Formats: sequence, structure tokens, C-alpha cells
Amino acid sequence: MNLTENKQIRIAILDLYEGVENQGMRCIREIINQWGEVHNLDVLFEEFDVRRNIEIPDLSYDIFISTGGPGSPLDSKGNDWDNAYFKWFDAVEKWNADFVNINKKHVFLICHSFQLVCRHYNIATVCKRNSTSFGVFPIHMLQEGKEEIIFEGLKDPFYSVDSRDYQVIEPNHNKLRQLGAKILSIEKNRPHVPYERAIMSIRFNEYVIGTQFHPEADAIGMSMYLQRDDKKKNVIDNHGEEKWKSMLEQLQDPDKIMYTYKHILPNFLNQAVGELVEY
Repeated sequence: MNLTENKQIRIAILDLYEGVENQGMRCIREIINQWGEVHNLDVLFEEFDVRRNIEIPDLSYDIFISTGGPGSPLDSKGNDWDNAYFKWFDAVEKWNADFVNINKKHVFLICHSFQLVCRHYNIATVCKRNSTSFGVFPIHMLQEGKEEIIFEGLKDPFYSVDSRDYQVIEPNHNKLRQLGAKILSIEKNRPHVPYERAIMSIRFNEYVIGTQFHPEADAIGMSMYLQRDDKKKNVIDNHGEEKWKSMLEQLQDPDKIMYTYKHILPNFLNQAVGELVEY
């Protein structure tokens, strides 16, 4: 990594959970802390409550991670926090497009944030799913995904937590080409179901990447979540007790979500920090 020893890495976490109880924030904090310790880096991260307090980071940060969150990625269009969010996002894009700015700003978008940016760019259809997707699922790489540095070390398919009521489908390939964006992965093919497969990750450009799944999810948090009385009942009512038991069993498999947890966001941070120049 091309850094001086005393260079501080500044990371902004844009919290889109709107105060709803979640495991995502804990997981992101832990990944950043573990990554900083492994590489012996001076890492400062700060959190911004985007939806409740309209808190938005400035451009003094090196790296941005924007989280998942509840509710519709469509209904917020035009409200105060949504406008502030895209004012920030457009400012990052403008910064990165200016050749004078050598230190580019890297952005990782998770689930709800990913859906918002797909809506913003109008590069695909963002809509409500026929039913909630919730559990540990295989993610299938396309050719571009097999060449993607963020997926380095992962198998095809790899596994991750998926938790969403909305989806990104029907890509606009002309818009994608204009942006220079690449679809990296899609959800499992289900030929027995008459629904289009969702786009699970996109590299929007050299500095912005997003996933519709949760690469930050860990086995501990997901297991706790599944064993909450309300979540257990919800899964059993909708999918049966065998599905609930199967999901718990999958969490114990080190080649599934923990493998993804240890690769995707750390790979992203490695790439982002590796491109910072010395002062």
C-alpha cells in the first residue's frame, strides 16, 4: 500500500438504517477495525445518520461506505434526506472526474444504497419484489465479476446474506455503457419461476461499486437475527421450519457467508487505500 506510516485513513459510514435495529452497522465497524489492525493502519471512521438527521459527510474522507436500510428506495425520491444524499453522491462523482484531484474517493454501496443509486442513474428497473428475499443465497458471477478485484479470492458462486423487499432488474444496457458501468453478478437462476433474475452487484465506475446483497453480514449477527422470536416466526410462516433450520446450518459453513465477509469489503478497502498517494 502506497502510504506513509503516519497517514490517517478517514472513512465515512453513511447510515441509512433510520434507527431500525440491525446488525449491519456492527459488522461494518468490526470489518474496518479488523482490517486496520491487520495492516497496521491509523484508521478513523465516523458515522452519519442520513435519514433521521440528514447528516452527510464532506469530501475530507478518503473512503465512503453507504449502508442498507428499511423501506422503499423509490418513495424517498425528492425528500430532504434523499436530496442531501444525492448532493453528496454527485459531489463525490464530480471530485473523481476532475483530473486535478489525484486522491480519488472510493464508495461502496450496500443493498438500499445500491438500489438508490441504480434509481438515480436510471440504469435498471427498481421495483418491489413479489415476496421478501431473506436468507443465505448463492451469488453468481458474470464474466466481469470474475475479473473484479473486489471479488478476488471468491468462488463462483459465492454465498451471502440477502434481505430485501425490493429489487434491481431489467438493466438498461445503453445507459450502462454510457456510464462505463459493468454488471458483476446476478441472483440464482430459477427457471421454474417466471421472474427475471435480480442484478446483485455493479461496478458503476472505477471508484464506485455496489452490491444488492450484504457482504458485511457475519454468522454471529445473522444467527442472532434468525433466532429472534419475530424473525423465526416470519421465516417459518413463510418458508417452513426446515428452511429456518437450513439457514442456521448454512451459517456454520466457513465457505459461505464468513468467506464473503472476509473478502469483499476488505478487498474494497485494500483497493481504495492502495490508490492513495503519498504526501
